[in-house]
Amino acid sequence: MEERLLAASILLVDDEGANLRVLERILARAGYSEVSATSDPREVEPLFRELQPDLVVLDLHMPKMDGFEIMKRLGGLIPEGSFLPILVLTGDPNLEVRQRALAVGARDFVNKPFDVVEVLLRIRNLLETRMLHRELRHQNEDLEERVRARTLELSAAQDEIIDRLVAAAEYRDDVTGRHAHRVGVLSSLLAREVGMQPEDVSLIARAATLHDVGKIGISDSILMKPGSLTPDEVTLMREHVQIGARILEGSAFPLLQMAARIALTHHERWDGTGYLGMTGLKIPLVGRIVALADAFDSMTHTRPYKVAAPVDQALEWVKTDSGSHFDPRVADALLEIVARDGLASWRAFREDQGMAPPELKMG
Repeated sequence: MEERLLAASILLVDDEGANLRVLERILARAGYSEVSATSDPREVEPLFRELQPDLVVLDLHMPKMDGFEIMKRLGGLIPEGSFLPILVLTGDPNLEVRQRALAVGARDFVNKPFDVVEVLLRIRNLLETRMLHRELRHQNEDLEERVRARTLELSAAQDEIIDRLVAAAEYRDDVTGRHAHRVGVLSSLLAREVGMQPEDVSLIARAATLHDVGKIGISDSILMKPGSLTPDEVTLMREHVQIGARILEGSAFPLLQMAARIALTHHERWDGTGYLGMTGLKIPLVGRIVALADAFDSMTHTRPYKVAAPVDQALEWVKTDSGSHFDPRVADALLEIVARDGLASWRAFREDQGMAPPELKMG
């Protein structure tokens, strides 16, 4: 600390050259090696920019520009969050003058004529405060950087866990292994189109990929069956929404909270004929969005029980089922996206998110 104090940059400002010479000798004898001085207040700003001093020793009453004006100008040059001590030299005992000086940036005062010991002690105290403040700021910056790095690590770990969970759910049910990710992308586009907040758009991109995680609990004989399911098998297949909700519910993380709602409600229909019988606006918006994204992607891609349909045919189906199967607002959003952007929006969104663009089969 001692070496750093003595190497601190000090700027002296006083229109009386004799005062400057006395202060320079006092500081030199005390071991301070980086002392600059000016008797012209107009030189303070350029000197300050050049030297970036750790302490300014400033006379208040000077011609051309007084100490109050200098402190106001220096205030605009001091980096936000930093501490620059200004020690005011004054022979004015007026309390109002001191209060005004404190209001514009002064940190301490020394009366003229000044005592050598007092000057050195006040300079040392202010420099120590400056050094400690700088150390604390650096420690805080280091801590913030560590927190940022740790947050990124945790986010990456969360993403990897989600991807692995999605892969486990789709391992037996999706020959491409990309259905869940395509549903996440399309859900995000729909969410943005219907006016969801940007943070929720980002959340649904990840949360929607977990919509079928409950299929982990469904038998291979049902998931991999090439033909139609029997009524009993349909009943068993429908259990995947409750299984998925139970896997995901109870989390403190917004992502998994949204994923749990999606897992439970993505097979609900606007008219109430879905798995749980929810109707209209009683179905969470994220469930209504993923219901359409899931159905549209399933129709346009080959699955174990069906071949892919052309996109044009799938869009006609969306129009027909708007207001029965699908929320009309969400259905209109899909049609608007395709009418406005074609399939370019799928590619653009995935490139924005650093993902490979999905493939949609065109008729």
